[in-house]
Amino acid sequence: MKLSSHFLVLVLMTFCGLTHATTEWDRLNDELESLYRLGDYKGATTVAKQALQTAEQSLDADHPDIATSLNSLALLYNAQGKYAHAEPLLERALAIFEKSLGAEQPEVAATLNNLAMLHGKQGDYARAQPLYEKALAIDEKALGPDHPNVAVSLNNLGQLYQVQEQYAQAEPLFKRALAILEKTLGPDHPNVAMSLNNLALLYNAQKQYAQAEPLYKRVFAISKKALGPDHPNVALSLNNLAGLYKDQGKYPHAEPLFRRALAISEKALGRNHPNVATSLENLAQLYRDIGHAEKAEPLEKRASAIRMAQQQSGS
Repeated sequence: MKLSSHFLVLVLMTFCGLTHATTEWDRLNDELESLYRLGDYKGATTVAKQALQTAEQSLDADHPDIATSLNSLALLYNAQGKYAHAEPLLERALAIFEKSLGAEQPEVAATLNNLAMLHGKQGDYARAQPLYEKALAIDEKALGPDHPNVAVSLNNLGQLYQVQEQYAQAEPLFKRALAILEKTLGPDHPNVAMSLNNLALLYNAQKQYAQAEPLYKRVFAISKKALGPDHPNVALSLNNLAGLYKDQGKYPHAEPLFRRALAISEKALGRNHPNVATSLENLAQLYRDIGHAEKAEPLEKRASAIRMAQQQSGS
């Protein structure tokens, strides 16, 4: 069973947080942010490339606006599973920010977070952890202990501990992150949903289902209301709630949620995205568990083809 944790929404860098190079660059950033929040990552990527090109044509090579555009494009590649495309962009953005703004600025911390996330998604935890820790230290010093950016680093560092089954280290980080986000953003913000989701996953992993279920339900409700019913994050919340039911043998509750998660992911991300493969694998496993191997096999074959294509692309 593959449940889905959340990094992206929490680490998404503000697209237009620095001085704007041109009105066109500003307009493109607004457009790509809107497309991202609709789950249209491909459309947002096209606009992000245009924004980067606009900045590069009108600014010095080390201008921070270029680093902002590099970050945005890298995160969109990451959302589509194109990790090999994202890493050099983040490395370049980090170098620009450190040179132009200084090594202990929030923009540097955000880029470190994004780079750490990329390494963590590829299983390179040894490279990810010091970057998360450095980002956390920078933000606490620059912004104070209760800033939302601090919650980002806490959440993602906790996620790194969780994936390594270091649950005792992860839980206090998740709880602190959630408290900060609820206080600063309000209880119905999408980032609160991401934080709730990761705390629910922690309980789920320890078979504390009664603690996890209400958190998953709240995640779904917040995500659907804030992002719309067809956003990829809604699919992730459905996948996780379905996984909880499956783990408890509540198969009739789990199947429709898995199927709905698959449909949303296909629509929002395309039929060959890694999240689609995850949904296919989870639905297939459910069918095998209830003795329907004939339903599972085509789903597994399709998921395997997606994974193989992803490996061949170098991501």
